[in-house]
Amino acid sequence: MVEYRVDRRSGVATYLQIVQQTQQALRLGLLTPGDKLPTAREVVEATAINPNTVLKAYRELEREGLVEARRGLGTFVKKSLGPAPADSPLHTELTDWAVRARAAGLEHDDVAALFTAVLEEHFKGDEA
Repeated sequence: MVEYRVDRRSGVATYLQIVQQTQQALRLGLLTPGDKLPTAREVVEATAINPNTVLKAYRELEREGLVEARRGLGTFVKKSLGPAPADSPLHTELTDWAVRARAAGLEHDDVAALFTAVLEEHFKGDEA
């Protein structure tokens, strides 16, 4: 099950953070079709956000065709987003790189900026 983290300083709307984290879990194979998302109550308890925010995020994911709400049962993953499972060799290489970056003294924001710059350089014109 996915565990949501909310960064109130990010400038990104809370519901969008939930949507993005769900999409990332789908891309990495951490969530697969048939998996149940945490209930709104569980997300509220873990993140201290408004239940309507969670419901808004889940509605957006449903609108995108990624999940479906089943009355009385919960919200379930309907489809996956990509072939990048968390146990792929690329994941291992990125993990090793992140460990080296941290050992070199880079902070989270430094690593994010560097990685984003490399992505933009190599994926010009591609949609994310």
